[in-house]
Amino acid sequence: MTETSAAWAEQRVAAVRDDPAARLALMRRCYDGPYGNAPRHLPFRRAAMSFMKWQLRRGLLRPASGSPWWRTVNERILRDGCEAVALSGNVPGPASSRTVEFWTSFARQPTARSWYRAHNGSVVAAYLEHRDLAEAENAAERFFMNVVLCRVLYAHALVAAPRIALGWLRPLAPLLGDPRLGMTGIFLQLSRVLPDEYPLRDDVATYLRAELGFGRVLDYGVITPRLARLYAWSAAELDTPDLLTCIRDGFLTYAWAYEDRGVWQMPKSFMVRAARRVLPGPGGER
Repeated sequence: MTETSAAWAEQRVAAVRDDPAARLALMRRCYDGPYGNAPRHLPFRRAAMSFMKWQLRRGLLRPASGSPWWRTVNERILRDGCEAVALSGNVPGPASSRTVEFWTSFARQPTARSWYRAHNGSVVAAYLEHRDLAEAENAAERFFMNVVLCRVLYAHALVAAPRIALGWLRPLAPLLGDPRLGMTGIFLQLSRVLPDEYPLRDDVATYLRAELGFGRVLDYGVITPRLARLYAWSAAELDTPDLLTCIRDGFLTYAWAYEDRGVWQMPKSFMVRAARRVLPGPGGER
């Protein structure tokens, strides 16, 4: 019986499941394409590798002491990417999921928009499928799951929906969000706030006090006024309407109780208020 692309991908992922360094190597190989020569795809590897290295530093992908949720999310990205590589190398299909189709579209036409659609499609699919694992994490971990999600969606919008992402500064948005450039790391970087440990030991308030400067301005001054539009656009772009279950009345609610929405309210900060005045959200929301 001929091996399918989905089975090929599953074998590759199973082989590295309990070896974080091997997971990283597999991610790197995915961007080499089926024949080890994919120069148009390599520049997109920067953002994927940077974020995965952050996961390794925190110990999130360790088999015994790591996070079951983070391991599963990472595995979904790896499996979808491997299956797309197999399909590109003429291993029989069809694609096992819509997210694999996004990755094959990226393989055929590597652009910033197609990369984000593939990457974020896998991320969102894993978020929605494994909410039970997320709910088993502590409050600080669940808080930052929401932060990561809204930031990767926002980075996607920078290149594909610049008016939503940056308003009147939209001409700058594609440059800021391009995953081939170093600027993207600023939007996804949490290492200045979170220690290299898992699980997080302090409460959410402690980390909120620690997040000063650009991170706080980005989250509360730029992204928060756009959350409703951002998630609605992302749900349509990724063909995943259930993404809208992760937000309610403009507050993030993935594995997070709506009653605890106070953490998403604007902090007292001159820089945050200034950002909202300079870059009001769609429709003038501040």
